[in-house]
Parts: sequence; C-alpha cells; structure tokens
Amino acid sequence: MKLRDLGEDKLLDQLLLHLPLGKTVTSRAAGAGDDCAVVENRAGRNLLVLKTDCIVEGVHFFPGTNAPDVGWKAMMRPLSDFAATSAVPQFAVVTLIAGEETDLAWVKNLYRGLRGAGERFRVSIVGGETSSTRGPIVISVSVVGFVEKNRCVSRRGGKAGDDLFVTGRLGCATKRRHLQFVPRIAESRWLTKNFSIHAMMDLSDGLAVDLPRLARASKIGFKIELANLPLSRGAKIDDAISEGEDYELLFAISPDQSKKLQKQWCRKFPKLPLTRIGSLVQQPAIRNPQLPGGYVHFQQPG
Repeated sequence: MKLRDLGEDKLLDQLLLHLPLGKTVTSRAAGAGDDCAVVENRAGRNLLVLKTDCIVEGVHFFPGTNAPDVGWKAMMRPLSDFAATSAVPQFAVVTLIAGEETDLAWVKNLYRGLRGAGERFRVSIVGGETSSTRGPIVISVSVVGFVEKNRCVSRRGGKAGDDLFVTGRLGCATKRRHLQFVPRIAESRWLTKNFSIHAMMDLSDGLAVDLPRLARASKIGFKIELANLPLSRGAKIDDAISEGEDYELLFAISPDQSKKLQKQWCRKFPKLPLTRIGSLVQQPAIRNPQLPGGYVHFQQPG
C-alpha cells in the first residue's frame, strides 16, 4: 500500500493511534491530529501549546517566489493553527533545508520574512537547524505558546444545532493572499473571551476538506448553505470550497449566541466579514455531503 492509497487523514490515524503520554504530562486537551497539540503539565496553570509546520518548494511556493513572502508564510502557517486553538504563541525554532547552490541573499531575505512575521505576534525565534539537500527547499517552523484552560478550543466540541461561521472571504489563494495572510489570532482570542466557542479550526486545506474534519472530530453531521459562502472578489463557489489556503477561522457556536455574536463582531471588526454558512446536525439525520476539491497531502495530482 502506498501513501497515495491512504491520504493524509488515514495515514495520521495509523501513525498517531498509540502515541504514549510522558509521565510529566497529566492529560492531553487536544492532541495529535488536531490543529495544535495542547497538553496539561503538572507545573503550569495554563495549557502548553505546540505546533510544527513546514512549507516545501514546489508545493507551498514556487522557485522564484519573493523570499520574504516565503518566510512570512512559513511562520504564519503554524500561527494560524494557534488561532484555531485560541492560543498565544511565544517562541519559535526554524529548520532550513536547502541545496548548496541556494543563493545567500535569498536565505537572508527568507529570514527577514520569518522575523517580520514573528514580530507581528511577538514571537521570538530562539533557535533551529540547517541541513543540505539535493531536493527542494524546505522550511519547518515549530512554535510553542500557551492557552488558558477555559479558553482552549479544538475541533471536537461541536454540537447538533450549532451554527457554523467563517471569518473573512474564501477563494483567495489565487490572489497571492496565501503568501501574505495574517492569522486570525486577535479575532480568535476575542471570540473565546466573549463567547462559548464549541469547535474551531483554520481553513488551510479548503472548506471541502476541513469542514468534514471538524464534523468527524465532533462526531456530528453538517449542512452547508453554498449560496451563503463569502466569496473573494472574482472567486466562484467552487473556488471557495476547494482552493484551500484561505487561513480563515471556521467555528461552531450555539444558535442562541449567533445574533449577539454578529452584532458585536460588526462593532469590533467592522472591516472583516463574519458569515453563517450552515449548521451541525445529528449524524443519523443527514449523510454528510461530499464537497468537491480541497487539498489532501499524498493524493494530489503530480
């Protein structure tokens, strides 16, 4: 069996099934397979949040891409997962894997982008690693931070009847936004301070892939209202579903709070749309629709 026969989610199911917890970890609030690993340590009042992510030349950016943009994206991708958990990032380590013919000026500009992205959220780059390769350039960023116990959100808390919301507009990847986006950390922190968010994740692989992931994690079904999807200028509904790399928040909240949320959101974030796109339903009541597209590692056409 090849990785292309499994796809990313089924591969993770097999790899992560029996990962043990160390003796110093008392519980795992949101572990492997969620946006971030969130663990409770005996020594701390807050939960420890960890995330690693990588970008690969030819997959997440192309040769000739502006180096600061590559660095920005490499840092912001794990920070978008922090937003999905409503966590505060603090420290990062960076691994650069590049060929010996890589231009030094390009690498320096790459780190300029990394530093600028880190400074945007007061994240300090405190170390890392470099290695040579005969293959494409890879930049891996690991981030550590924290989240308060009463504000931690995962994909797993969705309830039947919850309204589904997305921030911003979808289908933006073709407009280079995937290189210059800003994670919704401020918005996420505001949400968990003022409302009870049942489940949340960021839209990095496309609504077609990420919404079913949230539903499966919550053991629930969903209904989506395609006509309500907030489209980026020039984007079509298919783009909003399948493009990926929007890095917006998808979250579930009780319908009792929806009107209050929308009213307060407009005052707090007047330039950022917030859109109800559907709801969660009892699994037996409806078979989850198959949404076309989305990005699944190991199953994309070459």
